[in-house]
Order: sequence, then C-alpha cells, then structure tokens
Amino acid sequence: MTIGLLKEPSHETRASLLPEHIVILKKMNVHLLVEHGAGENAYATDAKYVEAGAEIASRKEVMQKSDVLLSINPFPNEEFAGLNKKTIIGFYQALQNVASINQLATEGCTVFSMDMLPRTTRAQSMDVLSSQANIAGYKAVLLAANLYPKYFPMFMTAAGSIPPAKMLILGAGVAGLQAIATAKRLGAIVEVFDTRPAVKEEVMSLGAKFVEVEGAADATKAGGYAVEQTEDFLIRQKAKIAESVAKADIVITTAQIPGKKAPILITEEMINNMKSGSVIIDLAASTGGNTDLTKNNETIYYKGISIVGNSHLAGTMPSDASKLYGKNILNFLQLIVNKEGQLNLNFEDDLVKGTCVAHDGTITNERLKN
Repeated sequence: MTIGLLKEPSHETRASLLPEHIVILKKMNVHLLVEHGAGENAYATDAKYVEAGAEIASRKEVMQKSDVLLSINPFPNEEFAGLNKKTIIGFYQALQNVASINQLATEGCTVFSMDMLPRTTRAQSMDVLSSQANIAGYKAVLLAANLYPKYFPMFMTAAGSIPPAKMLILGAGVAGLQAIATAKRLGAIVEVFDTRPAVKEEVMSLGAKFVEVEGAADATKAGGYAVEQTEDFLIRQKAKIAESVAKADIVITTAQIPGKKAPILITEEMINNMKSGSVIIDLAASTGGNTDLTKNNETIYYKGISIVGNSHLAGTMPSDASKLYGKNILNFLQLIVNKEGQLNLNFEDDLVKGTCVAHDGTITNERLKN
C-alpha cells in the first residue's frame, strides 16, 4: 500500500509526517510518496525524506498513485473530483465544515477527521487535539509575555520591587494546564476557572488557584470540552469571572464546544475594567472566540489592552508540532492497516467508527448527520 503525504496550503507550517516517522511505516509494509516540498515549513527537506526511504513526486502523481492521502487541512474544492474514492486522513474540523464533508462523501471518499476521534484512554496516543493544544497552551503564555509591558516574576532590586504578574486562565483542558505550568515557571500568579470541578486537583497540583462556581452541568461525557450551562449558572459564572478579570494582567481563554460557537466568557464591559497594558490570548478564536471583541487571526488593541485571536499557535512550533501530530497519525494508521500493509477498516472499533465521517458515498457520523 502507498500513503501519500501532501504539501499543505501556504498558511500551514506543519506536515502530517516527518522523515523520522518513515521507519515505522516501513515496518508496517507501507510505502510513502511525498509531494515535493511537503515538509519544508517543518524543516524537513525532500532529501531527508528520500534518505529515510520515501519517494518524492508531484502533487498530481501523489494523488493518483496513493491509496491513502494525508493532509492536515481540507482539500481545495477544485481537487475534490480528483480524489477518486481515496481514503483521506487529516484535521478537517468536520463539525464546522459539513458541506465539504458532504461533497467528499459524494465523491466516494472515505474521510477520517482526527478532531472527531473519541477522547478515551485508549485514544490518547492518537489524540491530535491534545498534542497540538499542549503546544498552544505553552506558546500562549510566551506570546503574552512578549506583549505584556511588565515582568512576569516578582523582582526585588535596589531600584525598587516589581510585583508578579497575575494571570487568569479560562479552561483547564490540555492547553489550559500547559499554560498554567508555563506561567508558573515564569513566575506569574495564576488563577484558573473551569466548569468541571474534577480538574480542581490538577490545577492546584500545578500551583494555581482554582476559581469555583457551584452548580455546573456535568461535563464528564463531553470528551474534555465545555458543555452548555443553565442560565442561573451563567449569571453566577459571569459575576465570578468579571471579578477575576478585573484583577488580571493576562487572560488566556480556551473554552470551546464541539460544533457550536465558542461561549462568550469575557464581555466588553469586563474588558473595560481591565488595566491598560493587559493582554488577552483567545485560543478559541476560530470558533468565534471567548470575548466580545476577538477577531480570528488578528490582534486588536482596545483602550490599551491587547486582544489576540489565535487558534493556530501550534503552527508556530512546526517541527515539534509535526513530530507529535505525525506520531498520532502513525498510531491511528496501525488501527486501519493490517500486517500485510493493506487497508483494513474495522468499523466495529469505536475509534475507527468515531473518527470516520464519510464512507461508501454517505456521511457516517451521527453528529454530522444531525
């Protein structure tokens, strides 16, 4: 079997596989065909792929000769017809791109969207959302440190004392927890809000204070995401967050709900009460953002406050992001490729079934159907 690695659009710095991953593919009896320049933004040259045992080809050749195609981003509409019932694997944000998935199904493609992978213990080694969110949480803090006009740690000098920065993190998922750890290393005082009481122990173990609001809806079955809350809870949540935002120098927001607009957690009124020079990093920008003022892929300066909308911070570390993403893909491939190196789709496997969004000409995922 041949797997094709495609070059990503110009805005994407990551690659689905790196040369170091090819040794695993060889053990799986799989040949890798790489589009010319596919890894250049992740610092992986064509020569390195060839040295590892891959073959370099044009995009047209890769698409024609491969049984499985790897592309992190969705395919351009004009390429759909050329996919010719291929199996494709990537990070397609299926719940936000239902029309594209429908069209791919019409073309007879089998589509695995890695963002739909069930978030279970068994799936952890394939969880691209977690591996990329970890990087995003780390980079969010470093970006905030660059924009914030003061120190993060406390300093006591002959010229006077500098108090430590106060950071508020909304959401203690993978990105939020990594943000806590990074901020604490830099010496900030960290408060964390999350609707899931179960994460309190993790937050406190990292040295942060957990901000509690009682009466949250149960999120244990939401795969690590936020869930919609009652009106009464939202009122109490808003008051508690407003109190913390007013004291914070840096706010990092991470809350998203699959298939829906991100919840507004920070209103314009709250931002008006923040100190000049404060920084907000909104990691939910691609689904609308957690503030009233967030704009995706933009930095807004509002009354002396920087509001950064960036859902793609993992791409600012393309080498390690590709390394982790590629390992996730390799682990997933081992579910759908047999010992002879042939595609073997077992839809009785909950991970295969959950990740597959289109097969045999139809949408297969119930969440997309609805």
